[in-house]
Amino acid sequence: MSRTAVVGGGAAGMMAACAAAEAGHQVTLFEHNGKLGKKIYITGKGRCNLTNACQTEELFQAFTRNGKFLYSAVYQFDNQAVMNFFESRGLELKTERGNRVFPKSDHASDVIRVLARTMEQAGVRVILNADVKEILVEDETEEISANEQKRGRSAAGKHVSGLVYDTGAEKGRRFLCETVIMATGGISYPATGSDGSGFGMLAELGHRITELRPSLIGMRTKEAYIPELQGMALKNISFCVKAGKKCLYQEFGELLFTHQGISGPVVLTASSVIPDKYLKDELSFEIDLKASLPEEKLDRRIQRDFTENQNRQYKNALGKLLPSRLIPVVIQLSGIDPEKKVNSVTKEERQRLLHVLKHFPGTITGLGDIREAVVTRGGVSVKEVDPSTMESRLVSGLYICGEMLDLDAVTGGFNLQIAWSTGHLAGESIGQDEIS
Repeated sequence: MSRTAVVGGGAAGMMAACAAAEAGHQVTLFEHNGKLGKKIYITGKGRCNLTNACQTEELFQAFTRNGKFLYSAVYQFDNQAVMNFFESRGLELKTERGNRVFPKSDHASDVIRVLARTMEQAGVRVILNADVKEILVEDETEEISANEQKRGRSAAGKHVSGLVYDTGAEKGRRFLCETVIMATGGISYPATGSDGSGFGMLAELGHRITELRPSLIGMRTKEAYIPELQGMALKNISFCVKAGKKCLYQEFGELLFTHQGISGPVVLTASSVIPDKYLKDELSFEIDLKASLPEEKLDRRIQRDFTENQNRQYKNALGKLLPSRLIPVVIQLSGIDPEKKVNSVTKEERQRLLHVLKHFPGTITGLGDIREAVVTRGGVSVKEVDPSTMESRLVSGLYICGEMLDLDAVTGGFNLQIAWSTGHLAGESIGQDEIS
């Protein structure tokens, strides 16, 4: 049995604490905030999309960065295991569109309550308002076995010996332990306590932190007409992002106009899957406003609407085709005089309208503020972490899990699955070297 400190009371940290305590270890969890699971409260718009009920193999298609690293973690604690974990502890679940899994109550607080109760029953000690400042390590003096060296541990390495933390007026308190599990999260939504301090502590121990940037985030745009549409949601559209003539991403779904650009499911996913190198420059995008209609059918539809409104002005003839707020923008982009009678609109002008409807244009100038991102892209290099245990290859007894790792996924419950799987594996793996 090892004395274990878990740093971070979010999804990965609480799951790691549960797994470690249930494996017989003496666990103390340190949480920066005054309550547990603060970020879980806001996931899924407060409902907590806790995993995805797809086939296990499909999970890896949703992981957009370093998915192979997750093989051991996921296959040892997959999405079905996550659902079983919560259901066996009294949380009723439901599956919605896209195989998204939510608590039947639609309350994220119920997910946190299950984790907190499980920790309590397993004997986990929780210290709230605890600001961990440093991870203590000492040089390893014992001989490292060939098997351990094969797993990435070095004979000249270091071993965890404890940590230093502040709580209230008490500064510099020491907690001595054999194991530390780091689960402090990324740097998105800093109001939830994700301030990036964990990365600094790991960097001091020699870990490489890859570039941190927002993922699953809205995009900023150049055109003045887009903020004018703020709050408008478009359904059943096709969204395409291009670098020159190259299509980087295309998806069918929902899009939302915001005060600074565009958001919604198709945009959030685009921010996750488009390679970083392209996001450093401006990109163009097109929205197919009538994705379910081929151009020929849409043209016939326009002609039919024009025939029905032949004596009306162009600006008053698009009500059946478009939402009212979108009409002035489409008219502007089509270049047709809004006062012109429909019966005098030429074929060439009608083709311009058709083109706008199928290729509504815009320019992406960058991603939104990381403070509003669902997750952080980047983190601790996975090359420095053992994928079969989540233990650091640089410091034995140090485990890293959740959003701290350079891993992320598309929306739909997949990022929380990463947290559950890596957290559970970290907690379950403590002491395996000693046992073997």
